[in-house]
Formats: sequence, C-alpha cells, structure tokens
Amino acid sequence: MKIQVDGRKARGEKRRDEIIAAALRVIERDGVAGVTHRTVAAEAGVPTASTTYHFSSLDDLLIATLISCARDMATEVYWMIDRARSRGSRGAEEVAGLLAEALGPRRGRTMAEYELYLLAARKPELRPAARRWLDVLTSMVRHDDEVAFRVFLAGIDGLLIQGLIDDEPPSAEELRPVVDYLLKPR
Repeated sequence: MKIQVDGRKARGEKRRDEIIAAALRVIERDGVAGVTHRTVAAEAGVPTASTTYHFSSLDDLLIATLISCARDMATEVYWMIDRARSRGSRGAEEVAGLLAEALGPRRGRTMAEYELYLLAARKPELRPAARRWLDVLTSMVRHDDEVAFRVFLAGIDGLLIQGLIDDEPPSAEELRPVVDYLLKPR
C-alpha cells in the first residue's frame, strides 16, 4: 500500500521552516528587537501574510525559532556524542571543537540563540521552549551525578558567553583544558 503525501501540507511545512530560518537570520543580523512579521517576510522572500498565517504572533514565531535551534543543537550533540563514543573518548576534544565552532565561524548564530534563550527571562511564554535546550541535553547524555552534570552545563554556558564577548574567539586547544576539567569525575 502506497502512502499518499499531501503536497499542500509538505509545501506549508517547507514554507514554515523557511520563515523560521529567516527569523534566525534576522536575529543574527539585527537582534530579537529586529524581528517583525515584515522583516522576517522580507528575509524569507515571502509575503507578510505568509508569516502571519504560519505564526499569528511574534511570540509564536520566536518560540518556533527557539525550538528549531534546540532541535538543531540536539542533532549536533547527538553526532558529537556518537563520534566521542566511537573513539572511546570522554568527549573533551569534541566538546571543545564544538565550542570553538560556535564561537568562531558560527558566532552570529550562537549570539542569536543566546539572545532567544535569554529573552525567556523576560517573556514567560518562551520559557518552556528555552527549557527544552536543557531537557534535550539531559536526555541525550548519560550521567550518574546530577550536580556534576549541571555544573558541566553551567560551565559550558559560561564559556560560550565569555567567548562571545572576547575580541578573538578561543580555539579548541584553548578550550580543551577547561572542558576537560568540567568533565572530570568528582
């Protein structure tokens, strides 16, 4: 039995994803304050009516963008964990590489993601989406010590925030000893 795919639904999902990607680009360029239905529509190359059709409010769009970022991060972390395990590594080298990438070539995206993440402090409706980041990491990484894992996550957040305000992004080699320390068994 062959399953029929609804072309309209597929096109609608594709358009929705394009709008979310455009919102993230606007945030990278202009910050969250630059997000309007009009600026996102222009970035996506779609009519403004399309953004309001898919996202009735800007909060809906920001929540979807934050969830999309969490999903992308989950995929990246999953493959990083897989690479580390296949090499028999605890992951310090892989985490340091991921951080260096986030603070170097992907710096704009990292700033946009943190801006969205921090916006949840002011907008309670964004908090469940922001907490999803932690839920994703917690579900993917086996850990025996909840406190040590929370210290590790807080340390990673700190390294990213500090790296974003540095004039020159730190290299994986510079980050590795700190990540190694965060991963030490307690």
